[in-house]
Amino acid sequence: MTNKLIQQNVARLLAELPDDVELVAAAKTRTPEEILEAVGAGIKIVGENYVKDAKEAYEVVGKRVKWHFIGTLQKHNIRRNVLEIFDMIETVDSFDIAREIDKRCAQIGKIMPILIEVNSGREPQKSGVLPEDVERLVRGISSLRNIKIMGLMTMGPRFGNAEDSRPYFVETRKIFNRIKELGLADVEMRYLSMGMTNSYKVALEEGANIIRIGTQIFGERDQA
Repeated sequence: MTNKLIQQNVARLLAELPDDVELVAAAKTRTPEEILEAVGAGIKIVGENYVKDAKEAYEVVGKRVKWHFIGTLQKHNIRRNVLEIFDMIETVDSFDIAREIDKRCAQIGKIMPILIEVNSGREPQKSGVLPEDVERLVRGISSLRNIKIMGLMTMGPRFGNAEDSRPYFVETRKIFNRIKELGLADVEMRYLSMGMTNSYKVALEEGANIIRIGTQIFGERDQA
């Protein structure tokens, strides 16, 4: 996609979104130059799925934006130099992963904001904690000193009718509200990250205040 089209797409999205909604540019397979173009057009948060891609993009873009990790985080990738890049990890779905993040963040004196990823569709091929296990996981992770739980994240179906995503989003919002009402110490339920290019409008209707958009910013990507 041309630079001008990326700029136009970002401008259109930012004009459309409510002020209290944060737009994450999902940069999977995109070049650092494409990301820079989106940043120049007003993107303030970049989401990366892979640590290697994040490092390469960070070398070019740096701290001009905030960086969210939105992919599946492998334990061996949780290193200090990786955690120094990211301002939030949206995909924590186990205590083991959380404990490793906590340990590495303690070494660099950082408190990492995280979201708990919920497998609201109970899809065996997807990561995320099952809905009935979210509260237990939140309570466990809340005891870790170098992590701050800031909300929940879920994935809807990537393709198909946007309405197919609504039950996923409704389920996650209900869990979000229930945990918020518990008033747990060191848990700040501020963010509900739901919705991608095909489903973000439905996600917004169901209470999302972070959306993760790739295709509608950068155009169709090569399958990877």
